[in-house]
Amino acid sequence: MKELTRRQIEILNFVRDYSQENLCPPTIRECSSHFGITPRAVQCHFSALQKKGYLSQSEKRSRSVRVLMDESGYERAPAVIRIPILGTVAAGKPLLCEENLDGYLNLSEPFVGKDDTYFALKVRGNSMIDAGIFDGDIAVIRQQHTANNGEIVVAVLDEAITLKRFFKESCRIRLQPENPAFKPIYCQNVQIAGVLASLIRTY
Repeated sequence: MKELTRRQIEILNFVRDYSQENLCPPTIRECSSHFGITPRAVQCHFSALQKKGYLSQSEKRSRSVRVLMDESGYERAPAVIRIPILGTVAAGKPLLCEENLDGYLNLSEPFVGKDDTYFALKVRGNSMIDAGIFDGDIAVIRQQHTANNGEIVVAVLDEAITLKRFFKESCRIRLQPENPAFKPIYCQNVQIAGVLASLIRTY
């Protein structure tokens, strides 16, 4: 493993300590302010640490830098991502989502990917039980605005939200439940808030 400069070690340790204390990595500007150097200089150090295998970073997202190894070359545990719980999603009839923050989840890979953005919603209803989704589960949603046929999505309908399987048909959208007691929801337009990434259930 290539040796690190003194400044690279300082930055690596700062990213590690900040991530542990705040459950999210620092931004380039936060590193810049801490060390009294320009954001460009911080990015140059990040790039050098990435080439040497100590950091990973996504150019498309803020707060995506992650420590892979410490200065001694030991691999670090997967990064913990702090995910907000934003309310309730209906697995039945669409239910108004008040989007009040209801705490946080702390998850790491492989439950979530480091390069994506997530939120969580509490499931209410039983329309998705044949997909293994039950009332009281917490649905972890990968935030995105498109979906492929067959994916389970959080769909927004007239300020209400619902959790269903998404299908785009020739002239309409079908939101399909996974329970024969419930009928599909048909609509012309629907806003996709995200795609189901994982479930959390307590007993």
